[in-house]
Amino acid sequence: MCNHDKKNHPRHGSAIEHGQAHEQDHQMWSRRMFIRNLGIAGSVSLMLGKMPITAMASSPLAWALANSENNERILVLVRLKGGNDGLNMIIPVFDYGTYQANRPGIGIPLAQITNLNNEFGIPNSMADVMPLWQDGRMKVVNSVGYPDQNLSHFRSADIWASASDANVVEDSGWLGRFLEGQFPDYLTNPPSVPPAIQIGGSGNLIFNNSDAINMGVIVDDPNALYEIAQNGQLYDTTNLPECYYGDQLGYLRTIANSTFRYAEAISQAYDASTNAAAYDNGFAQQLALVARLIKGGLGTRLYMVTLDGFDTHAGQNNIHPNLLNTLAKGMKAFYDDLGVGGFAKDVLSMTFSEFGRRPEQNASGGTDHGAAAPLLLFGEGLNGNGIVGENPDLHNLDPNGNLQFSTDFRQAYATLLEYWLCVDADTVDGVLGQSFTRMPELGLDCAPTPVFEPLALQLKHWATYEGGQVGIYYILPEGMPVQVQIFNMLGQPVATLFNGYQPAGQHRHVFHADRARITAGYYVYSIQAGRQVFSQKLRVAR
Repeated sequence: MCNHDKKNHPRHGSAIEHGQAHEQDHQMWSRRMFIRNLGIAGSVSLMLGKMPITAMASSPLAWALANSENNERILVLVRLKGGNDGLNMIIPVFDYGTYQANRPGIGIPLAQITNLNNEFGIPNSMADVMPLWQDGRMKVVNSVGYPDQNLSHFRSADIWASASDANVVEDSGWLGRFLEGQFPDYLTNPPSVPPAIQIGGSGNLIFNNSDAINMGVIVDDPNALYEIAQNGQLYDTTNLPECYYGDQLGYLRTIANSTFRYAEAISQAYDASTNAAAYDNGFAQQLALVARLIKGGLGTRLYMVTLDGFDTHAGQNNIHPNLLNTLAKGMKAFYDDLGVGGFAKDVLSMTFSEFGRRPEQNASGGTDHGAAAPLLLFGEGLNGNGIVGENPDLHNLDPNGNLQFSTDFRQAYATLLEYWLCVDADTVDGVLGQSFTRMPELGLDCAPTPVFEPLALQLKHWATYEGGQVGIYYILPEGMPVQVQIFNMLGQPVATLFNGYQPAGQHRHVFHADRARITAGYYVYSIQAGRQVFSQKLRVAR
């Protein structure tokens, strides 16, 4: 069911109650997406004025690209938007009688199931992934979820994107926080290579950093992006009202414009390659674009694509088989394509969805919002096929009639970061906010050299604002040269607060905004400590 508060979900309700709750949840979901995309759709790093872009000479990613022999690894996230019915994707043939009793009208007939092993099968509509399974390039993780499952679309999607606990609202994404740690000077010195790329599906916060700035470029058509870039900025950032509204508008426009600083690199990578497989649907075209950017040498390591339509409350048999067929055909074409030229060995893909569906079909020939569900992984790096995690137990449902989870989705995240992208364990735990048990059963092995080189210096820094004064704080682990500056959102220097040697310990510098004759709005402080630069957005009010 679709009520925003799962604790008010009766297992059975009237069609009117269900329809109202479903509509309410979708209205809230749509408003959330609209707010997130308003004025900053496709936002990425801030291109501050005409400041020189030199990050590729000094960023951790650049170092890895230049020095690692095994640094080509790429992670592709495949979002199944709407809440995928895992029981009709990975079918529990070991308990087929109970499965069919719960789903007399929508269960997959035995004659239409292809067995993966003696316990599980896939519907024949997914037959295109069988070569990947047979070649040892596919794994299934069963019973994935999280404690206190939230059955709202947008809230559960945010939980999966942020990796937060169900009772914690976090506005940054797990990969956004990871990338923020890799590029601490992102606001004033963004890398030349897009840190992440999202093909369609805007609104998800998975690549958002702690400033709610999307560190992933949202791309649908690289040629259109390139054409816009050739014509200059999309939004005017100079002719703005001289007021607080104008400052805010300029900030949003600056972020939006920054998308196009990557246009030429994206277009060049796209034009430098071709697809060697047939992609015959819209979702597959997203993967086709990812494949061309990978083969064209763009250098981006994180991608996300989206297949929408999994909210199958009614007429599921008219919808879900086609979605699974679309997914299977797309994944097969993607890896066939990457196999030409030897790119496939470096690319790992993982599906995820905000929740599963209930075991029991509803009166509309569909399934309502559920809890635990399987996720799929694809790639040679899995070192063999297999089904891991506890089997779904159709005889031990929770009070709402949902499957119980046994694998926390953040265990998969932690394993991908540490064993695929080779991030050190402490950093992984810091990104996720706590330590989650890793999953060696996925078969992933860390490369000798990490994809992302750890920073030599981790600097804790923050800012306060009170009474027209901005306080900039930072803690040095050892003595070193330091420069602290304030920039406006066009990249123009406003003030230098300190430039010299500082001993180890906590330091504070004050910027008297009330005396600097600056307008209210957003600014950036920059701290150069040794050879590294750290930056953060700040807001000055009046």
